[in-house]
Amino acid sequence: MTIRTIAILGAGNGGLAAAADLTLQGYAVRLYSRSERTLEPIRERGGIELIEGEKKSFAELSAASTRIAEVVPGADVVMIVAPAVAHAGLAAALAPLMNEEQILLLNPGHTGGSLHVASVLRGLGVKAKICETVTLTYICRAVAPAAVEIYRRTSNLRFAGFPGKATEDLTRAVSELYPAVVPAENVLETGFSNINAIMHPAGMIANAGRIEAGEDFFFYSDITPAIARVIEGVDRERLRIVERIGLPPLSFVELFHRAGLTSDSARASGSVYQAIRESAPNRAIKAPRTLDHRYVHEDVGYGLVPMAEFAGALDIETPVMDELIASASAMNAIDYRREGLTLEKMGLAGFRQKDLATMLHQGF
Repeated sequence: MTIRTIAILGAGNGGLAAAADLTLQGYAVRLYSRSERTLEPIRERGGIELIEGEKKSFAELSAASTRIAEVVPGADVVMIVAPAVAHAGLAAALAPLMNEEQILLLNPGHTGGSLHVASVLRGLGVKAKICETVTLTYICRAVAPAAVEIYRRTSNLRFAGFPGKATEDLTRAVSELYPAVVPAENVLETGFSNINAIMHPAGMIANAGRIEAGEDFFFYSDITPAIARVIEGVDRERLRIVERIGLPPLSFVELFHRAGLTSDSARASGSVYQAIRESAPNRAIKAPRTLDHRYVHEDVGYGLVPMAEFAGALDIETPVMDELIASASAMNAIDYRREGLTLEKMGLAGFRQKDLATMLHQGF
């Protein structure tokens, strides 16, 4: 298919970067946000300033609207660039607007995102061509209203469709936008490679006191050996699940390196501590100022919870994940086990391991 028009749902860091980048590539981009306050400066300036390296560019968007029905119809690609907690609501809003020719791209899918969105759409009688990236296509931050800086573009970007039988065609189409996409076996391979879910919860929980006290520190480069060891524990448990369902058992350090996020020497060492300390694209990123943040809500509720749900169904123990989920739930007074992404919400309640690969390939 020929892609001309792209609807981007979400105007956070990633949404702004995608809208500006793809506009400057020559696509007609329509941006949706539920926040009028977020879109107002974009409308006032007529677009988004993009900073990358030493270069500043200005992208004039086709449209910016708080009405999803004004941006989705007629778009060749509908791209969700929003926290996983927004997936269900956006899927429900998209149901009456999508047609079967449109590509629905989750950038990224987090863990189980495509399954969750497909399950919501199926419940509303809608089928769609759904695909996801393993992580966000950009390391970026909004630096001012209507301005975003891209520090790095993600490399070796694993990508999968749901159903999996559509992955080849979808990879061919989406590679026009993002040449770094590499086809994965299925959406569990991308979902279980969710580096944010592996990495962020330990740092947020261990630094909860510093965050609540308003300390100014670097979330990644100020990592401590103890936090790194907790991340290693999460990764060991994740790898047991990955091996059980027959997917490539790539370590966190390997995934981090393949995404272009750390040094060759860190990859060779196999050290989580060294890999995060030597992450040049993440070096300048400060810690969140609050625990009411997607590093907890998303990376626990929609990262660790679905991983632990799979583990429970496969009789695999995950004590480190379980402790992080319990601690995050207590800290934020949110039951992430209940509010997060469960097997039932992914349409996989009572799944049988022997049928899983076929279902992922064929779809619901």
